[in-house]
Amino acid sequence: MTTRLAVLLSGGGRTLKNLLERAAELDLEVALVISNKRSAFGLQRAADAGIPTCTIPRRGCADTAEFTARIFAACREAQVDWVCLAGFLKHLAPIPEDFRQRVLNVHPALLPAFGGQGFYGARVHAAVLEHGCKLSGCTVHLVDDAYDAGPIVVQRAVEVRDDDTPETLAARVFEAECQAYPEALARVRAGFRVVGRRVEFGPRG
Repeated sequence: MTTRLAVLLSGGGRTLKNLLERAAELDLEVALVISNKRSAFGLQRAADAGIPTCTIPRRGCADTAEFTARIFAACREAQVDWVCLAGFLKHLAPIPEDFRQRVLNVHPALLPAFGGQGFYGARVHAAVLEHGCKLSGCTVHLVDDAYDAGPIVVQRAVEVRDDDTPETLAARVFEAECQAYPEALARVRAGFRVVGRRVEFGPRG
């Protein structure tokens, strides 16, 4: 059965493009794209692909809870199975009960390192280089109410080179993300359960 996705983004939609390229192979349908920014190029990517879009600005909401509720109301109306954060730069909380363990995010580092509020984009890669890390990578995780804190589904490591800049490291980490996100979707669709902070794969018992 085809799995329907809502993709949330704040920028250019490169991750959306990757998911669209893998959709047929993985039996996925991107049924809705939501952005908090009307100017996000990812909305145009979605429109060009014939995907319904909507914009829900954070500043039009009284607080994070109202913003989150509006986001998930749109997802509910679109009857999506999973919500995929793809460069979505606004915090969502609380995750509604009917979407618990049905929201994924990809983060450009090996969590729990270099995650949390304020760690996104080039800031992450600059911090990795400043700390002299030998490995970086990406993490796809289930989203809970805290920043970058949900149980880990998939991680992929990337070697940090001596001559790396935040830009060159970001490019290689994004290549890893393009493999990790589809892999994570395939694995959770096949069945999983959360035990403590660990994700175990197999049919839900």
